[in-house]
Amino acid sequence: MSAVTADDTGRGVGPLLREWRRRQGVSQLELALRAGSSARHISFIETGRTRPSREMVLRLAGHLDVPVRERNALLVAAGYAPHYPETPLDAAGLSALRHGLERMLAGLEPCPALVVDGLYRVHTFNRGIALLLDGVAPRLLEPPVNALRVTLHPEGLAPRIANFREWRGHLLAQLRRQMAPARSAALRALHEEVAAYPLPPGGTVVAGEDGGAAPALPMLIDLAGERLSFLSAITTFNTPVDVTVSELALETFVPADAGTAAALRRLVPQPRPEPERG
Repeated sequence: MSAVTADDTGRGVGPLLREWRRRQGVSQLELALRAGSSARHISFIETGRTRPSREMVLRLAGHLDVPVRERNALLVAAGYAPHYPETPLDAAGLSALRHGLERMLAGLEPCPALVVDGLYRVHTFNRGIALLLDGVAPRLLEPPVNALRVTLHPEGLAPRIANFREWRGHLLAQLRRQMAPARSAALRALHEEVAAYPLPPGGTVVAGEDGGAAPALPMLIDLAGERLSFLSAITTFNTPVDVTVSELALETFVPADAGTAAALRRLVPQPRPEPERG
């Protein structure tokens, strides 16, 4: 079963549920109506006057969109065993999922794409990402590779990201949003580490300065004498019932302009077609 890593399971399930409810902007009455309970019962749970059943904890967590890992933490705080397993990604039971991800990554080429977990550890990537990693310090590419370290470290991609201050601010804000509900010590440590990296020398280009306004914040990166512009898209699994799967994310860097799309077609080698079998 899953190892619960939330930092505050000792606070009791009531205060934790109250915090999740307030974070979602839901009143006790609204949560009660969603869960088929009463506002009085919800109040008693939150103040510790009533211990919720295992089923009630899971029901409330579901209506509050609590992440799978944190649902386990709520159960432990209520005195129950975790409900959701945490299967290693290299386990035999997840082989079909791994192969599916590899096929997706290959199908996205020449667009750069990679798969990361909840701590931004890179599990696999395609040749588009390999192209972007050219010139990154080898020590940053030693396993386990961390996507945030590679992006923000001065020996990583940072010196080549033209709008680095903007992109850095976006990534740190994203990390803080994840830290808020999870309160993970590992995420906090990662944030402190990458936020302390020195900024690369020189100024920064404001996104949109050399190509018009983009529909979303692009990452502008210099590669092979060209400035490429990418928009980031995140894909996650719907209704996961395993902690590992719930925290996997496939990030694709989509060309933000025709020039970037053309450059990728030139720079990312296309796979040779497999010979037909007679």
